Amino acid sequence: MDDTFKALVEKIQSYNAKFDIEKLTAAYELAKHAHEGQLRNSGEPYIIHPLNVAHILADLELDEDTLVGALLHDVVEDTEYTIADISRQFGDGVGIIVDGVTKLSKIQYTTKEEQQIENLRKMFLAMAKDVRVILIKLADRLHNMRTLKAMTEEKQREKARETLEVYAALAHRLGMSKIKWELEDLSLRYLDPVAYREITESISQKRKEREEYIEDIMDNIRQKLSELGIRAQLMGRAKHFYSIFRKMFTQNKNIDEIYDLFAVRAIVDSVKDCYAVLGMVHELYYPIPGRFKDYIAMPKPNMYQSLHTTVMGPHGIPFEIQIRTQEMHKVAEYGIAAHWKYKEGVSGSSDMDEKLAWIGKILEIQNDAVDSDDFMRTLKIDLFADEVFVFTPKGDVINLPAGSTPIDFAFAIHSAVGCRMAGVRVNGKIATLDYILQNGDIVDIMTSSAVHGPSRDWLKICKTSQARTKINQWFKKERREENILRGKDMIEKEIKHLGYSVNQLLKPEWLESLLKKYGIQTLDDMFAAVGYGGLTVNKVVSRLKEEYKLANKAEVTAQLPQTVQTPAKKKKNSTNGIVVAGIENCLVRLSHCCNPVPGDAIVGYITRGRGVSVHRADCPNLKAEEKMPKANARLIQVYWEEEYTSGSSYQTELQIAAYDRQGLLAEITSILYDMKILLKAVHTKTTKEQIAVINITLEIASKEQLDMITKKLSRLGGVFEVTRNNA
Repeated sequence: MDDTFKALVEKIQSYNAKFDIEKLTAAYELAKHAHEGQLRNSGEPYIIHPLNVAHILADLELDEDTLVGALLHDVVEDTEYTIADISRQFGDGVGIIVDGVTKLSKIQYTTKEEQQIENLRKMFLAMAKDVRVILIKLADRLHNMRTLKAMTEEKQREKARETLEVYAALAHRLGMSKIKWELEDLSLRYLDPVAYREITESISQKRKEREEYIEDIMDNIRQKLSELGIRAQLMGRAKHFYSIFRKMFTQNKNIDEIYDLFAVRAIVDSVKDCYAVLGMVHELYYPIPGRFKDYIAMPKPNMYQSLHTTVMGPHGIPFEIQIRTQEMHKVAEYGIAAHWKYKEGVSGSSDMDEKLAWIGKILEIQNDAVDSDDFMRTLKIDLFADEVFVFTPKGDVINLPAGSTPIDFAFAIHSAVGCRMAGVRVNGKIATLDYILQNGDIVDIMTSSAVHGPSRDWLKICKTSQARTKINQWFKKERREENILRGKDMIEKEIKHLGYSVNQLLKPEWLESLLKKYGIQTLDDMFAAVGYGGLTVNKVVSRLKEEYKLANKAEVTAQLPQTVQTPAKKKKNSTNGIVVAGIENCLVRLSHCCNPVPGDAIVGYITRGRGVSVHRADCPNLKAEEKMPKANARLIQVYWEEEYTSGSSYQTELQIAAYDRQGLLAEITSILYDMKILLKAVHTKTTKEQIAVINITLEIASKEQLDMITKKLSRLGGVFEVTRNNA
């Protein structure tokens, strides 16, 4: 351990001779003492972890407080030391960093997922104060992923998925491509080990011939550069494994059909040389139309700058070349960390504030989110989507998530522009509000004083959480009374649709619990939130149903006739795991119109010649039958037979409604695969409003399992409703 610390000191002194080594040593000694006796899952002393986190950050040449904070980042969370202790000995700067990294482990949450999301919310708040918090979190996660072998398989997959969805995406947003690539590759290794092994073996087998191909190309370019008198550093760039995996998956190709596994990167002295090299490359090799991107003139939001072009190489094989300056290369590799070096002192500068303006958007999402699920969903949609670059009529560049519409553009300019929008011109022509913006579009928003606010339909069209937030805020403020009435009506209709009475579910004590969960002050506030779309009616009614079931442990069904008596003892006289009250050896079938599963409240209906048909209590077909003459005489009480149903499987259907985006279906199937759920059928369609409607047929074991599937699918980015098909 001490040798590892000495190596850390040497690494730091190689780039910063003025570093306060005494302060670093004091932090190391405190951490070593605090973690004494603690072991990692691998059996190593715990201090190995903060030491390696500090090494990763030293490779980025970061400053004193960051590295001291890295050594101390787990002290408050895992030992008796407090933030006050850290601030007193090492200064407020280190204290703020350590506090931001420390998880909310001492607060009780109802679910583990809720705690994880709240930890992310805290982390983003800390980032707004000091971006170095996320640099330590990324280094912390990177070392944990490097040593993930010591964890259980379930934990490996859980950590890998979170890493891919949150931390790799954050590294991308901060421009830290070197860390992003490693996080993605390590995540793939645990999420799909078979694909990872196939890709690594295939790359290894053909590495030599690909390297020879790229080396021949670089020799040609070097010769031409020498003739032009341009100094350039050329290198081959290997495509990382996760990028190959995504291309194979999205384009349905095998690895032999992917030609850009290796690319050429040219690093030159100036921007002028970048464009000179581009022209020279296009003279040597035929450029492929539509594959040129100028990220120098229009940098990505994560500060990335480079020229990209794909050209046709020898033997008809295309390859990509990236051209950038040395400074651009540092930013491309290290992102925001390249702007936070010990010698630059950029903390709090207006330049840094501009680069981190997107964090303010996250905090705005957080303030408007009704619950943790809502926060996570909007975070994934708005923050981690691919970008599209469009122009205002004055030539200003506005970047938005891919798939954005003129509504998103209007609210990105200003909320007043969005609320007064009467129409839009794209490239000089009138366009519809659901037009999908393309790179390079010139967008002109037409406003009118006669327009008194946005339309509710815009919520189905807009892509960004910023636009959705502003629209919801307008309805929340301007039409509160209307929202209260609308929300109350929606909740009551949903309750009746499920076969309950309003008085059964709207109990004061249950409503109080619901308001507390979502941080809502009054019942009218809840109705208003449902009315303007800030809280879904499904969440409210589902929670009330849970309370009702807890209070009424025996399954009760309002539709059952009073003449049916509960048998003294359930008899095992059924098929499909069903016991029919008072009847033995009866033909029983599960109705396909509603596909009941164990855990559902069920009702039997005596058919003519086909035995007893078992329906869910909320089945619309059953309700229709009840309106027929003498229908009640044909209803009969039925039960799930617990011993029979264990190990049995039942088919059911779910409908998923989501904002259409690339990779959505893959994420759905991945969740089902992880849960070992058999997917029997899939049917998808996309509406003209770009809403994806996906119907899936599953084989499951119980209602509890179905509820867990529904919960996980609801958390996917862009998904706003998961419902069970009734008919």
